[in-house]
Amino acid sequence: MIENNIKRNILNKTEFCLTEREIEILKLITEGKTNIEIAKNMNISIHTVKAHITNILIKMDVKYRIQAAVKAISENIINIWLQIKAYVVKLIYTTF
Repeated sequence: MIENNIKRNILNKTEFCLTEREIEILKLITEGKTNIEIAKNMNISIHTVKAHITNILIKMDVKYRIQAAVKAISENIINIWLQIKAYVVKLIYTTF
């Protein structure tokens, strides 16, 4: 619970206000995964993947997933998210 609240607060302060789930999908897009591969990897439906991608494109103000991937890499969104995730895990383990 603490972990989710911290991540949510930090992620909402990013420029695009992407959810953790959207960032996970964006990361898979930057790895070249297809919608079907993303759905299988995340154990969600293809329709849910498409909905998340639509939200990502809107929030990032781009038309195509490749543009979102390039923007994510150039603006370091994925690395920042991974650093936040590692920090929260470390925080939880040192707290308990």
